[in-house]
Amino acid sequence: MLPRTLPAHPSLADAVLLGHTERGREWPLLAWAPGPGVRMVSSAVLGGGIGERGWVVNAQVPPGYDRLDPVAHLRELASGAGLSGPGVGLMTAASVADRRHAVDGGAHAVVTAGIGVRGWAAAPGTGGIAVPRPGTINIIVSLPVPLTDAALVNAVATATEAKTQALVELGADASGTPTDAVCVAAPSPGADGTGPFAEPFAGPRSLWGARLARAVHRATREACAGPLAAERTGPAA
Repeated sequence: MLPRTLPAHPSLADAVLLGHTERGREWPLLAWAPGPGVRMVSSAVLGGGIGERGWVVNAQVPPGYDRLDPVAHLRELASGAGLSGPGVGLMTAASVADRRHAVDGGAHAVVTAGIGVRGWAAAPGTGGIAVPRPGTINIIVSLPVPLTDAALVNAVATATEAKTQALVELGADASGTPTDAVCVAAPSPGADGTGPFAEPFAGPRSLWGARLARAVHRATREACAGPLAAERTGPAA
């Protein structure tokens, strides 16, 4: 049985796999608690935007998840894991246990991926999915240096570019899935005792943006390669 609670772990490499119960079954919950002094930018349903955040959870839920209160649900899951205060909560029907971690020069990335529903961002039409299936590429990144607000936003764009590059290289013919989410964490300016300076850039050719991009690219490739190979092979005869 998966454990239920976790202590604080400052490194994303130490994110812990916990468990929660939904529909009478045990599901994985990936949790990372870097503690205070961390700013995050995220597109997640819980804790999205920019601000001080103390933890991140990535919860696997059943395919066809139909609860109408995902924010409250994620708060319950975080509380059950012993987490309190502001945090970021992501959800996915993809396997959280099959997460992939990559590091490049101090930039860490953890990716969980389900690519059953994928496509190009600028596809024609009004949007919508006729038959929902497990999906979502969730990306969690941590950097060891403070970033300005603009650089945090730039980091999300860089992570997204790196994700799309990995998908194209794998032959996925897509820029992502309709429900992808990103979270980037960095120390608050001055939290490490070095003063108020924060990196102003996180584009793919900046020092930290390049490292972030390589980490996200590798983790995304590793997370998506297996599902794509299985999809192409098809069920065993």
